[in-house]
Amino acid sequence: MRRRPLLHGLAALTFVPRPGGAQAPTAPTRVLRVGPGASIGSLAEAARLARPGDRVEVQAGDYPGDVAQWTQDGLQLVAVGGPVRLRAAGRAAAGKGLFVIAGENVLVEGFEFSAAQVADGNGAGVRFERGSLHLRRCRFVDCEMGVLSNNDADARLHLEDCELAQARPGGGYSHLLYAGRIAELRLSGCWLHGGRRGHLLKSRAAINRVEYCRLIDDPRGEASYELEFPEGGDTLLLGNLIGQSLHSDNRLMLAYGTDGYPDGRTHALDLLHNTWINRLPWPGPLLRVRPGPLRLRAANNLILGPGGLALEPGWDLGGNHRASLLAGALDPALRLPPGHALSGQAVALPDGLAPPRRQYVHPAHSVALAGPALDPGALQQN
Repeated sequence: MRRRPLLHGLAALTFVPRPGGAQAPTAPTRVLRVGPGASIGSLAEAARLARPGDRVEVQAGDYPGDVAQWTQDGLQLVAVGGPVRLRAAGRAAAGKGLFVIAGENVLVEGFEFSAAQVADGNGAGVRFERGSLHLRRCRFVDCEMGVLSNNDADARLHLEDCELAQARPGGGYSHLLYAGRIAELRLSGCWLHGGRRGHLLKSRAAINRVEYCRLIDDPRGEASYELEFPEGGDTLLLGNLIGQSLHSDNRLMLAYGTDGYPDGRTHALDLLHNTWINRLPWPGPLLRVRPGPLRLRAANNLILGPGGLALEPGWDLGGNHRASLLAGALDPALRLPPGHALSGQAVALPDGLAPPRRQYVHPAHSVALAGPALDPGALQQN
C-alpha cells in the first residue's frame, strides 16, 4: 500500500469526543483512518502515529505483512466495511506476532489474523503483553498461537464472539489460546476448533470465565485437552459445548491443577450447564483434577457419548446426565430434541451460582435466552 507523507497524514486526522467512561482521557479522541486512499496507508504507520485514546478505523481488505506494535492506552482498533485480513507473509512484530499489544483498555474488533510463525515456535496472531485487552469478532487462523499472553499479574484479557482455528504446527505445542499468569481471562460466544498437539484453550489466569462458547475440535483435529487450567484458579465453565475428535491426542477434555495450586489465589472449578461430546470409544473419566485445596461444583451437565465427569462425593450438585450421541450430533445444534426424556431435568442451582442467561449460536456468537434454563446441557429449547 502507498504511504502518504507524514505531514499529510497528520493534517487529515479528525478529532471527535471520546464516549464517557471512568478511564477515558480528558483530551479529545482522534480518529485515524487507515487503508487505500486514506490519510494513513498502513497499520504499522498508524501504530507509530497513534496517541492514547485514539480510534483507528481500518478499511476492510488485505494487509499482508503489515504487522504492528501498539503500546498506547485506550485504543480502539476497528475494522470498517468488513473484516481486515492481516496475513503474516513471513513478518512478525518484535519477533512475536502480527499485533503486539501492551496497553490499558484496548479494543480490537473485526480483524482476521493468519499464518503467524516465528523462530521460537510461538508466533501469535495477537501477543498480549500487559494492560487490558478486549478482542471482539476477531478471527485467528493457521497461527502457531492464536492469542498468547505474557505473565503479568494485573493483565486482563476478554474475547467476545471470536473464532480461533487450525493451529499451525510450531516448534512445540500449538495452543489456539494460551493465557499466562494474568489476573483474568474471559471468553464469551467464541468458537475454538482445529487443534494440533496443543490445547484449544490453556490458561494460568487467576480468574477464568468461559461462557457460551463452542470448543469442539474438528473431525480431523488433533487437540490434546480441549481446556487446561494447569495452575487452578477461580474458574467457571458455563453453557459451553465441549468436544473432542476421534483423532484427539488425549482421552481427557479438561485438566485442572495439573501443575499444582499456587498459594495466594482461589482454586474453584464450577461446571454448569455444559454439553460434553465424546466421540472416542472411551468409557472412562473426561476430567483430570489434581487433588488439593480446591472446591468443585458440577450441575446440569450433559455428556453425549461414553465416559463421564467422574465426580467425587460433594462435587455433584445434581442434574448431570449422560446420553448416547444424538442423531445429528455433528450438527451445530447439539440440543436435546423436544420430548426427550432428559428435557426439563435441570435442577435449581444453589445460592451463589447463577444459571445461564444466554446460549451459544453458531458460528461464534451468543444470544439471550427467552426463558429459564430448564434442560441439562448448554443449549435450551427456548
